[in-house]
Amino acid sequence: MGDPAFGTQLHEKPPEDQLDSWKEIAAYLGRDVTTVQRWEKYEAMPVHRHVHDKRSSVYALTSELDAWRRGRKPRLDENNQPQAQQERRSPAAASSEPTSKSGSPLLLRRWLAVAATVAIAIAVVAVADVMLHRHTLVVARPKIRSLAVLPLKNMTGDPSQEYLADGMTDALIGRLSGIHDLRVISRTSVMRFKNPQISVPEIAKTLQVDAIVEGSLMRDGNRIRVTAQMIRASTDEHFWSQTYDRELRDVFTVQSELAQSIAEKVEVTATGAAHERLAAAHPVAPEVYESYSRGEFALNKSSSKAELEASIPYFEDAINRDPGFAPAYVGLANAYSNLGTVFIGGSAEETRPKVVSAAERALELDPNLAEALVLLASTKQKQWHWADAEADYRRALELDPNSAAAYEGLALWLACQGRADEAVASAERGRELDPLGVSFEDFGWTLFQTRHYDQAIRELRAAVAARTDDFGALMDLGFVLIANNQPGDAVPVLEKAVAMSNRSPGALGILVRAYAHAGRRSDALRLLVELKRRRNTGYAPAGALVNAYLGLGENEEAFVWLEQAYKEQSNMLQFVKVHPYFDPIRNDPRFADLVRRVGLG
Repeated sequence: MGDPAFGTQLHEKPPEDQLDSWKEIAAYLGRDVTTVQRWEKYEAMPVHRHVHDKRSSVYALTSELDAWRRGRKPRLDENNQPQAQQERRSPAAASSEPTSKSGSPLLLRRWLAVAATVAIAIAVVAVADVMLHRHTLVVARPKIRSLAVLPLKNMTGDPSQEYLADGMTDALIGRLSGIHDLRVISRTSVMRFKNPQISVPEIAKTLQVDAIVEGSLMRDGNRIRVTAQMIRASTDEHFWSQTYDRELRDVFTVQSELAQSIAEKVEVTATGAAHERLAAAHPVAPEVYESYSRGEFALNKSSSKAELEASIPYFEDAINRDPGFAPAYVGLANAYSNLGTVFIGGSAEETRPKVVSAAERALELDPNLAEALVLLASTKQKQWHWADAEADYRRALELDPNSAAAYEGLALWLACQGRADEAVASAERGRELDPLGVSFEDFGWTLFQTRHYDQAIRELRAAVAARTDDFGALMDLGFVLIANNQPGDAVPVLEKAVAMSNRSPGALGILVRAYAHAGRRSDALRLLVELKRRRNTGYAPAGALVNAYLGLGENEEAFVWLEQAYKEQSNMLQFVKVHPYFDPIRNDPRFADLVRRVGLG
């Protein structure tokens, strides 16, 4: 921030080779405005849009136009005009031309008539061919039905400003996700290409999209410059670019206009409520947006309890500064939701009310926040409010048909009901939208709960290979390997997860099971002592002890802790109807009663 060179850039004079209107561009190319506008639309002639506050204009650089013109193939309607139209003579010149050998004016007139007829025929054929060629050009380009927004580059020169570029990327993805006719890849997948080592066509192929949006963000004080361009995957053609210079308080306006421009360029229609959400923009105080963006950045980077807790003060600061700023409540709900998982080890009794309170407040301020609905649905599911949870998931998908999180949440809801085929189908849809992100893990977990063990192992091994520091993927892989009678393979995976999580109680509980099934009972009992000590001196979820005792085959003790898990509304009990680890006690009347009390009997 505060770079004087950049402050000068924002207000500097245009470069000498810049043409600042359609009229100047047309004059430079020696054509009329209609022609050059057609070239831009159909032949990817490089024309840029530059937006300053309320004013929008086009500009082009002569160096780019020259390069484009050198590589362009001339069209028939520009080079094959009839000779009669290219060389018009005056009547005097025509009268001085020799006649036929016979000198007959009649024969000369007949010859000219025939020549004119032939010329007209040639012109008609040429025009028809041009029209056919134009039609072919339009039809040959497949419509863009999917795209990925790559992480915007931080051009501030200050790594501490990375959160602004990431925040703009997230916001743009979020806005475009609301368009039903467009598949938009989730942020957790595109963040894999923050500093890509492969080309844009290769990225597009990996993500299976038709187009890529890339860009950059610069900042000077409270003024930002955002530049974006769109590239067609099949041809590596840059067919749209735009630049915005704005105050930071107008950041939501920039996000809105960028999203609308992209939607218009890929020729998708967002109607009614979807268009309203796409266009929604309101000013926000720079310090509020700063705190919120820093919170999101910390939350997305977190993999431990301490890192998650570090994100919370940023969201709280944004809320204190502006109690009406809905996105900050969503961030706060997300942080508490992650804290309350069995593997992180936060108390569900403490975190869930905070998730519900923050998510509901966000929805009061903005009923169209799909992410808040997903967080609310997930919490209701863990509290066994099954009908309400399903309604919130489906409403979230109405608002955001590209929400991988909503598809993944609904998949788990369906799995809990025992609707295995529907669960897998929903999880697969989530994976399509997030092919390289957390959907690997969530898809693998759904496959585990629906007992597709071999496929789950493949998915989760791929997730671990792609993200070696992903604690959740390691834990899920350990679960499935044990269920697939591979406890020896599960042990090193779970040991790594335990170490990575600072010996999370949830991770310890499942490692007890792995040791016991691998014939290492003494190691299992040693960990059990540690786990019980953690329970006595601090917080350890009852579900961790359920897993440990079931793994050791001590079913009576498992029932004791299942009752405690019921009182805690343990996360694991949402899967009580289908979880493979409950099979040894499934026929016990006490277990059938537990399933009924959870609302799944």
